[in-house]
Amino acid sequence: MEQTIKNMYQQMGISEGVFQFCEEILDGLTERFAEIDKTAEYNQMKVVKAMQNCKVSEACLLGTTGYGYNDLGRETLEAVYASIFHTEDALVRPQITCGTHALALALMSNLRPGDELLSPVGKPYDTLEEVIGIRPSKGSLREYGITYSQVDLLEDGSFDYENIKKAINEKTKLVTIQRSKGYQTRPTLSVARIGELISFIKGIKPDVICMVDNCYGEFVERLEPSDVGADMVVGSLIKNPGGGLAPIGGYIAGTKECVENAAFRLTSPGLGKEVGASLGVLKDFYQGLFLSPTVTAGALKGAIFAANIYEKLGFRVVPNSTESRHDIIQAVEFGKPEGVIAFCKGIQAAAPVDSFVTPEPWDMPGYDSPVIMAAGAFVAGSSIELSADGPIKPPYAVYFQGGLTYEHAKFGIMKTLQEVIDAGIASI
Repeated sequence: MEQTIKNMYQQMGISEGVFQFCEEILDGLTERFAEIDKTAEYNQMKVVKAMQNCKVSEACLLGTTGYGYNDLGRETLEAVYASIFHTEDALVRPQITCGTHALALALMSNLRPGDELLSPVGKPYDTLEEVIGIRPSKGSLREYGITYSQVDLLEDGSFDYENIKKAINEKTKLVTIQRSKGYQTRPTLSVARIGELISFIKGIKPDVICMVDNCYGEFVERLEPSDVGADMVVGSLIKNPGGGLAPIGGYIAGTKECVENAAFRLTSPGLGKEVGASLGVLKDFYQGLFLSPTVTAGALKGAIFAANIYEKLGFRVVPNSTESRHDIIQAVEFGKPEGVIAFCKGIQAAAPVDSFVTPEPWDMPGYDSPVIMAAGAFVAGSSIELSADGPIKPPYAVYFQGGLTYEHAKFGIMKTLQEVIDAGIASI
């Protein structure tokens, strides 16, 4: 059987040397992968329990059109999300187009002119810069008289508590905490660390709203940021919680007031959560959520596999090969653009869709440098599916994530290694 698997990989363009190198790496990861499976099992039960407690029925899968009044499936799904995240309420809608939209919605609905937004974890993800107004853009928070303050992490990645305390003032209304690293090579924040930060901030100003950008972090741990004091957790359904099936959508789970504000901003004052047809996507939302813990576990294994391979080759990887994991993203620093491009070519060549195309850097909207993206996905832009991307600028790091199955994530990483070796960037 082993020979058959090796032959199959060779048919898929993997050399015997790469196959053997990867198998040796995997031999040392058995115990680690078993721990991930235990977390997935716990989270699977958490999702099933929420669905049962909220009485999900066949009728919930049908959806509505038009105004979407009395949409049983939509309202039940939002109750399921609130149950999973242990929050008072949730907004889960196909009308939320992406993660950036969900975050913008949460910010714009809960901030008013004269308020200040604080990021105590450094620069936010690139696409939020225009939402905030760090880079000028039409309709930014800055245009509405909302100011922004930022405290960078210390050099070792820890919180700068002294300057965070100084930054909090009478205008500070909302604190945004980005869990994942974005296009940075800083550590991803664990739920425990997020809880410590929220506790510190609330100790200074109890009424401040703490929002966590939870993208790429859902179901990686047994707790979510809302379990440790976050007033809002925000994410995209074409990442972890959509399980690869959700074709669009985002969520905001949190306090009743925060979610209500977001609903009024999404639709209209006076209408809020009462409107918004589900348009036939509810089955995919429910089934994707059901699969999400297992899909996330497979993606997490792929990220750890990648870290161990590229660290052994001498590249800086974040997180490193042994660190605890708090999201599904793996960064690899190549130090030159050729490495980023070769890695992305490998991911694209491993895809089930569009494997025959070659990814190239381009000037994407919302970014300040050319970006290369590789993904042959069933849902366009879905980064819970096998994908990799990165800005073409120093330190020339690529960011890998996803894989609807662990086996596909494994093949994708093997394919990147083959491309990197064939390009002369590394050797084994």
